[in-house]
Amino acid sequence: MTTTNKHKGSSFDSFLEEENILESAEAIAVKRIIAFELIKTMKKEHMTKTIMAEKMHTSRSALDRLLDPQNTSITLGTLVKLAHVLGKKLQVKFA
Repeated sequence: MTTTNKHKGSSFDSFLEEENILESAEAIAVKRIIAFELIKTMKKEHMTKTIMAEKMHTSRSALDRLLDPQNTSITLGTLVKLAHVLGKKLQVKFA
């Protein structure tokens, strides 16, 4: 007698794709990671938003948008500035 798993179904990614929200969900997930890493670094370095904005040569409001995990509109230039301030290099990879 074989039993089948009644809970087995499609993957969560396929569900998001069927709902036409996969790209949006992925963008928000990536943005949350960026914001989290930036906040973590700022706390570790005891850095205020004003100081971080100055180091990035940007405005405090632009930094606030970068820290907003729901705001996924971020430019490549901003990411490069952020990587530089964090002492890292930006890598973009399509997998």
